[in-house]
Amino acid sequence: MKLFRKQNKPSSISDIFNKYVVNDQVLFSNDFIFLYELVAFFRPVNSKKTKSITLVDLIAHLIENEKHRYLFAEYIINLLSGRSFSRMISDAGIIQDSDFLYEIRKRISLKILPYQPEKETLEYVLNQVFYKETDFIWINKIPYNELVELFEILQFSDVFTAHNVEKGALSEVMYAIGIITQRMSGRSMESNIIKMVPEYNHLESPFLGLEKEFLEIEKQLRNREMVYVDSNDLNYKQLVILHKQCVDFVRQAFKNSSRFGITMKVNQSLLRIRQQLIRVEILLSLFIVRDESDKIKQSINLSLKLIEYNCYKNNVKKLIGESTQLISYEITQHTAKTGEHYITESTNEYFKMFKGALGGGLIVGFLCVIKVLMSKTETSDFGFAFLYSMNYSFGFILIYLFGFTLATKQPAMTASTLIKVIEEGLKTNEKPSEKHKAFAHLFARLFRSQFIAFVGNVILAFPVALLLIWLIDLSTGINITDTKWHTLLDDVSPIKSAAIFHASIAGVFLFLSGIISGNVSNKNKHNQVYYRIQENPFLKRSLGVAKTAKIASWLEQKWPGIISNFWFGIFMGSTHSIGMFLGLNLDIRHITFASGNIALGAYGADFALTLSTWIWCIVGLILIGFFNFIVSFALSLGLALRSRDIPIFEVFSLQKSVWSHFKQYPMRFFFPPRKSKNTL
Repeated sequence: MKLFRKQNKPSSISDIFNKYVVNDQVLFSNDFIFLYELVAFFRPVNSKKTKSITLVDLIAHLIENEKHRYLFAEYIINLLSGRSFSRMISDAGIIQDSDFLYEIRKRISLKILPYQPEKETLEYVLNQVFYKETDFIWINKIPYNELVELFEILQFSDVFTAHNVEKGALSEVMYAIGIITQRMSGRSMESNIIKMVPEYNHLESPFLGLEKEFLEIEKQLRNREMVYVDSNDLNYKQLVILHKQCVDFVRQAFKNSSRFGITMKVNQSLLRIRQQLIRVEILLSLFIVRDESDKIKQSINLSLKLIEYNCYKNNVKKLIGESTQLISYEITQHTAKTGEHYITESTNEYFKMFKGALGGGLIVGFLCVIKVLMSKTETSDFGFAFLYSMNYSFGFILIYLFGFTLATKQPAMTASTLIKVIEEGLKTNEKPSEKHKAFAHLFARLFRSQFIAFVGNVILAFPVALLLIWLIDLSTGINITDTKWHTLLDDVSPIKSAAIFHASIAGVFLFLSGIISGNVSNKNKHNQVYYRIQENPFLKRSLGVAKTAKIASWLEQKWPGIISNFWFGIFMGSTHSIGMFLGLNLDIRHITFASGNIALGAYGADFALTLSTWIWCIVGLILIGFFNFIVSFALSLGLALRSRDIPIFEVFSLQKSVWSHFKQYPMRFFFPPRKSKNTL
């Protein structure tokens, strides 16, 4: 159509009307192009930055031109009347599938190539006219009194006229509410939902009651026993009570996730019910009329809601935000409990952490040598990725099972513990300065715990790797790093390699390993894996009740950590091979392994290294450790803040508080105070 060609924006409302109103009739009266261009006239370049939008020019033109006013009103009525929209308000913006990834893919594809409904529907017109997601932002900035004035000038009939109740707008709304209540009833009765709320096992479903009560009100409206709902009506009051019970049902299900765990599918199903309850509440409010002026206001409110739902129906950001908040909360709850063991307070705990770190350094020393030996094999890139991954994975699992400590594993597990200080401060209404001060004190404990873990790992990984390569050389006469010592040392140097970038990648993997640990724990809890093992009749007969229970308890405590460390090893071992496949400079650097590699490189060079080489290796070692720590901690802190709905700008206040505490007590970030219990 030629009218859809890009044209210059009309300079005035009169230009638009003169363009489409010719010889006392509207051109293309059965098409939406007139409305399309009128909306485009008011649409700002940047909807978010625009403070307000006024319809004064349109209203003034319609008042001054009675013929235009009559023809425009007739055009709008002819264009919109008889168009169905019940499906749109029952579906738009509401999760349609319990598969999170499918829902994301669907919404992204619809944003790229929007779905176009049948031409007879109101959704089709809205798609064509208000086709931008930001359209509702500027429409919502139009003064409400101007919308009322425009409605009255055009003499539109409200939604409470007899026609609208029988077959028009109000009928569509009632049909949509009926669909939603039926869907909620069916979804709430599914076994995986009922499982989340055992408190309702012996009670009648509030969703069924809500559905029945609404049918009574709908029956009265359609039989013209009433044309609108009085807020004092007994049926409506009962409907409000049942709606509140449904909301409490969903809230209790989410609350019980800490007891029973929750999967993404169950989370999506509960989110869908919650969205539907919100939609029903909004739509029901449109039926309430207290005086005659409310009839016009509710008609306008319905119009605004239709535009809003259509604009936001493919919103991806909101979907991700709602879908991931509870899951991230449950994951960070697990890491918070685990992280409490990684923050030392007393001098005894500090040196206990040091001993555990020495054990971690011991095993890493062996892993460094094993990796060098694996590099001598003749295999494919996939083969190297597999060998290195298994070396890392089983090494990390051994460190975990022996109760040793691997530096940088702590930040991902402790960020949630730190956030609990802020969360508890919000509950008790503490002053912001007090909350931030408590965070700074706890962060100092975390930092010195991480510091001593670094020290323990590094000072033992270096001599163990050195001892092992010397023993191999002594027994076989082969220096296994004589040809690659320069690579081992260059990889640590921040001026000869992308060591900082690679250390940051390792930090991301450390964060992901914490996510995996929390997710496995949460999922197994929901699926009652450990209880099923404990009560398995075959195991109880074969091993005995006590031993089976002991195995189940051990798996409950250790399995999430085992899986987390296994996948951390996979990430670490396969990154370089993936980078080679993609043609990207991807690799990992971990402070403990860097320490062992420096020892191997120095031995391979027969310790004939320049002073600058030693200096840059030490500087690189420190920077690698710092970026391992800061990246994993920052990501974990962001997730913890997100899961508890704490604004991200809170980080700046926390940062200031930590810096202030550091300036006052710098040594507490490295060593415990003599009287830690009194001072912290």
